[in-house]
Amino acid sequence: MGLSDFFDQDNIRRLWGRFSNSFESEFAEDFLQTLLNLMRFMFVINPDYRQNIQGFTGRYQFLSADGGITLAALFDNGRMTVAEEVIDDPHITITFRNGRTLLNFLISPRQDILGSMLRQDVKTSGNLNYLYRFGFMAKQLQLMMPHG
Repeated sequence: MGLSDFFDQDNIRRLWGRFSNSFESEFAEDFLQTLLNLMRFMFVINPDYRQNIQGFTGRYQFLSADGGITLAALFDNGRMTVAEEVIDDPHITITFRNGRTLLNFLISPRQDILGSMLRQDVKTSGNLNYLYRFGFMAKQLQLMMPHG
């Protein structure tokens, strides 16, 4: 590739698109990690919220199809850990098309899991009950947040 090819408008647009997508994925992963850590914190300090995971074992894998997001949430009898890796034997794997679809899914006031799946923004593998449980816990957390 010569220097003139490097500055070709299509090439610049492609490079900018890749940069933009990687930024969105990194931001989305940080956002999801913050949400998971906030959940973990609330499980520790709020006994009512902690009841959601008493006696619960669940292994969640969060990924993006573009490879920019790799997070796991592990629940084991009242404790939650977050890992930035691919885990073995998840109960459910949730794959978002990209960082933007993850952000749209997480910040939507009405999470439409079925609609997201039909639009192929979200693909799942495993037991869907785990996804619904996670959605419930995330919604509960949102309702607990102070409104200012």
